[in-house]
Amino acid sequence: MKFFSFIFPLLFSFLVSHAQENAQNTPSDSLMITIFMKHHQDKNIEELREIRNQNGFLENFPPPSAKVVNWYVMMGIGQVVTLRIPASELRTLNMAVEKSVWGAFSTEFYPTYDLYPHIRQAKEELSDKQP
Repeated sequence: MKFFSFIFPLLFSFLVSHAQENAQNTPSDSLMITIFMKHHQDKNIEELREIRNQNGFLENFPPPSAKVVNWYVMMGIGQVVTLRIPASELRTLNMAVEKSVWGAFSTEFYPTYDLYPHIRQAKEELSDKQP
């Protein structure tokens, strides 16, 4: 328990100061969003593929303004896509999802940020302080 009472304030102050530094380096109109595209489990893979083809999934998703950060299959769930997109293009992303994703998937959207670089740096600083 003492470890957490020591490390939490250290980690919190580091993250706040680092986030303030990075806020100046990150375009203010850019955001990351993670989309859970959940397979409709009452359909098999061929049925899902046919729906995606009819909807123009590969042609329309993601929209050209979005950059794919990662795209994974989550077994038992479906596909999980994290995109970086200008905030002004959020409507375009939504329209691309509605036109090409719905039917084969149900969707959930989550604002996202990359915490790992901060954790990695905090771990490095912690190991540098240890004898």
